Amino acid sequence: MKTIGILGGMSAASTQTHYRELCNMTPLQVAGEWEKAGVILNQEAKALERGGADFIVLSTNTMHKLADQMMQVVSIPLLHTADVTAAPIKQQGLHSPGLMATAFTMEQSFYTDRLAATGLVPMIPNASDTTLVHCDAALTMALG
Repeated sequence: MKTIGILGGMSAASTQTHYRELCNMTPLQVAGEWEKAGVILNQEAKALERGGADFIVLSTNTMHKLADQMMQVVSIPLLHTADVTAAPIKQQGLHSPGLMATAFTMEQSFYTDRLAATGLVPMIPNASDTTLVHCDAALTMALG
């Protein structure tokens, strides 16, 4: 049996500590302080490894921007969401999945490049829809 280290949670009630930390990282995103957020994620990844996790799951698409920094000096693997998502999409014979996420994830290449590396061509909403989806994501996180 494998032990999974998960950074994040499905609700505030189930993982209040990690959820609160992820919410605290939101201002770091808005301020463009990615380095600080990466330091926090790296500390948490190391803690999961020390705690006996066999691999890590990062349950937030946007913070995959910091996956490399997060995994520095961590010997257990990160099960990258883009890779895990790409596999069943391709198995179904599909090639152009829609991507709805924060503007960071939709507009920057850290996630779409990972999908493209698997042969997929992600479809991104137009600029006005990207703004709307991003605002909805931010509101959902704020309301918790």
